[in-house]
Amino acid sequence: MPELIPTDHYAKIVWMGKVPQDRPDIRSQAVQEAFASYAGFEGDYHAGLTRKSCVRVKSQHPEGTEIRNVRQFSIVSAEELAAIAAVIGLETLDPVLLGASIVVEGIDDFTHVPPNARLQAANGTTIVVDMQNGPCNFPAREIEKNAPGHGKGFKAAAKDRRGVCAWVEREGQLKVGDTLRLHIPGQRVWRHL
Repeated sequence: MPELIPTDHYAKIVWMGKVPQDRPDIRSQAVQEAFASYAGFEGDYHAGLTRKSCVRVKSQHPEGTEIRNVRQFSIVSAEELAAIAAVIGLETLDPVLLGASIVVEGIDDFTHVPPNARLQAANGTTIVVDMQNGPCNFPAREIEKNAPGHGKGFKAAAKDRRGVCAWVEREGQLKVGDTLRLHIPGQRVWRHL
């Protein structure tokens, strides 16, 4: 019996980007399409099968420890970006400033799709959601550079709206305009939460 359940929830890719490897900051650069390999988007700062552990997993690994890279992508939703922008007093929030990889539209409460859910394109390319991407101060700094006075509220405004980190399960081409179907684990919520 399949353990992942295809849902009737679909997201459209409305924007894609890569963070340059020689980055001076976290800003991504827009692309119309990219090949999602097992290591992520080629040439992206976050690409790789492994990565050095960071503060987000310090309870499990000392910083700098080589671990599996489940942070190949930062995926955010257009709806949640709009909500963050409204709270910090901006008309729009450019995903470039967040170092986003993919912006999707169409799945409500996107940041809280279950860990281990899949986003699958019609061509079979499949991305696995690791977990929500906690808000940090790096995007706030970039927002502040572009719109002084608005960046300081980012971290609070992005709580529960920052999107997810994800990695590639099945390689393939992705492009702006593609539709991704959400597949979720059939597992119930852990009763000790």
